[in-house]
Amino acid sequence: MYETPKHSVGFLEAVALFFSRYTDFSGRSRRSEYWWAFLFNTIVATVLAFLPEGLAFLSGLWSLVILVPSLALCIRRLHDVGKSGWWYLFLLIPLVGGIILLVQFCKDSTEDNQWGPDPKA
Repeated sequence: MYETPKHSVGFLEAVALFFSRYTDFSGRSRRSEYWWAFLFNTIVATVLAFLPEGLAFLSGLWSLVILVPSLALCIRRLHDVGKSGWWYLFLLIPLVGGIILLVQFCKDSTEDNQWGPDPKA
């Protein structure tokens, strides 16, 4: 299985990890991996939003393509801060749930936990 990088990842490495670990719901993902992948997906979604009307289906297709990889990355990010992937269900709470998850995604990595060793060690 893929080992979590021991260093902060750059933009291209984060995008590569996003797609290569697309069904990996175990392990941990560093803060840099999460936010670079988030930036990439935001840029792609923004570009697709400005396509002509005849190509608007590409935006929906992109959303489907990144659905599972995004979920896997979010769960690995929660694991990195010592939380269960079930915390993702906080999104079901309007407004407050998103804020709770945003705070968790911004936290630094915790030491070794049940999902793997400290990626900074």
